[in-house]
Order: sequence, then structure tokens, then C-alpha cells
Amino acid sequence: MNGDVVRDLLLALQGLQVTILALHDWIPLGKLNDVKAVRAQDTLTQLLTVTAVQTVPFAFGLVCSVFYRYTPYPGWLYGWLWVSYGALFIGQIQAWWIPYLIRPQPKRAARYQRVFGTTHSVLPVRNGITPNTLHLMLHLATLATLVLLGFEPR
Repeated sequence: MNGDVVRDLLLALQGLQVTILALHDWIPLGKLNDVKAVRAQDTLTQLLTVTAVQTVPFAFGLVCSVFYRYTPYPGWLYGWLWVSYGALFIGQIQAWWIPYLIRPQPKRAARYQRVFGTTHSVLPVRNGITPNTLHLMLHLATLATLVLLGFEPR
């Protein structure tokens, strides 16, 4: 795969993920999220903390990726992207896909129903939850980022 295409796709995917992570609990996106439900479940301090924790590492990686757009990524950046997006993907699997596909988690399912119950989903409910469309897009973008990192010219 052409290095410039890989780089452009990586930047686009990182931009998409940083945008989703930073804004999905704050900006109403129609049926893709339910900001009122999120705010009913979490305090402002909790929301600010979660947003910072889930956004800052990826925003840092995106800014550095833009900075090194026209040169090979330095080893530390390549490592940063692998570790951060790898950890994100593991978290997504643990938080959504294990309870959805393998092991029911009733407490998590009840919370997800309160927070995401009115959001759009293309998957059927299993074990009391369904990954909604916005999270599904985020998870697919994370997987695609990891795949493309394997093609990143070094």
C-alpha cells in the first residue's frame, strides 16, 4: 500500500476517533448519542475526567502524526500509536464485545441501557446490550488504525 495513502488514512482515522472521543458525551448527534442520558448518569466532574482520559493520549498522537506527516514516524511515535490504540481496542473489547458476545454483565447492561438505550444500533440486543452505531463506528476505526499501522512506512 502506498505510504502517502496509509499516512492520509491514519490521519483521517485518528481525527475521527479523537473527535468522537472528545465530543460524544457533550454534543448531541441525533440518534447516535443521548447526551441527556449521559449527564443523568455522570456528574460534570466525572464527564470532564472521562473525556480528558479518553481524549488526551489520542489527541497527542494525532498532533504528532500531523507534525511528522511528511517524514517517517520516529520510533517513539510509532510505539505511542500502537500502545495507545492497542489499549483502546482492548478496552473496547472488554467493555462492549465480551459482555455482548461471551459473558453477560448485568450491571454493565443496565447502565448501557440507561445511557445508550435510545441510540441507534444496527445489531440485535444480546445479553441485555448492543453496541450502538456510534460505538461500532469507533471500534471499527480503532481496528482499522491498528491494521494500517502495520502498513506504516518506517
